[in-house]
Amino acid sequence: MHTYLIEMLECPACHGRLEWNMIEKHENRIETAEATCKACAAIYPVHEGIGLFLTPRSQRNDLWGQVDSGLIQYLREHPEVERQLMDVPLDTLVPADQLFRALVFEERGNYVEARTAAAAANKGLYTPAYINCRDKQLDYVLDWLSATKGPIIDLASGACYLVQELARRLNCPIVATDFSPKVLRADRKRLQSAGLYDQVSLLAFDARHTPFKDGAVATLTTHLGLPNIEEPGNLLGELRRIVNGVFLAISHFFPEDDEANTKVIHDAGLEALLYRRSALEQFIAAGWNVEVTNDCAGEAQPTPPGVVLNGARIDGLPVADTTLEWCVLLATNTQAQSK
Repeated sequence: MHTYLIEMLECPACHGRLEWNMIEKHENRIETAEATCKACAAIYPVHEGIGLFLTPRSQRNDLWGQVDSGLIQYLREHPEVERQLMDVPLDTLVPADQLFRALVFEERGNYVEARTAAAAANKGLYTPAYINCRDKQLDYVLDWLSATKGPIIDLASGACYLVQELARRLNCPIVATDFSPKVLRADRKRLQSAGLYDQVSLLAFDARHTPFKDGAVATLTTHLGLPNIEEPGNLLGELRRIVNGVFLAISHFFPEDDEANTKVIHDAGLEALLYRRSALEQFIAAGWNVEVTNDCAGEAQPTPPGVVLNGARIDGLPVADTTLEWCVLLATNTQAQSK
């Protein structure tokens, strides 16, 4: 993480002031450190350049363990399946297996082959309309932010799909965030391989209890990240607390009369942020001024299953053909505006 973040951060548990003990720092990047809350004595380490700001209440099961993924473990136990996945021409695999091959290459540190396999998979996993609408939202956000000086905080970054595009096309600092430090460790390697790491910081935290001071964030983004946050509770209220500018949330919404997908959405508890009406109600109730921008509709289909990894699917939704409404939710903090 970069040193400029120190002035933006506080204890995510009690909002107390942090006292920093620098252990290893390279110019403006902190590699190893400890931040101790002056109020509650909670300790938040920086390890391998990643700031770890999960509260004591958050699970810390696999934070820094070098634990292989379930996919790698499965292939180790079934070498014949690994050969079918990795030792054949890429174009002989179905899209899901191409993406699983990309994931294996990433875990092996072969990011060039991983990008090639992922690009091939993407074309077969999603409909042209899905890809077109997704890319349209990315272009809109990048154009909207073209003049920003940053930093841009990206929420629930996952594999850093949006972060990589921001880093490629904007000349400003960016912060990638995720609940899982293991995910962020992989992101660091991915960004280093792509030559994008210099302008990116990595922070692990629970989005429902962020480590940012009130109003410290001028620009917040997310790429389909909101529905991935489990039991969101007062998530949007917490985000309003830290944002004094704009929140650009790339989103897609399901039709409310889509019975097949509605059942799965309901069973997973995702109704609040996967339907347009309820998502807007959630934003407004949390005190945001929100508008739907750049909307477009595109056909979406269930991602086709793997063959080598028989029946394995990439995405849990949709489970049936549907039409998704894509957009960017452009939200500003009404409380900040009134000050």
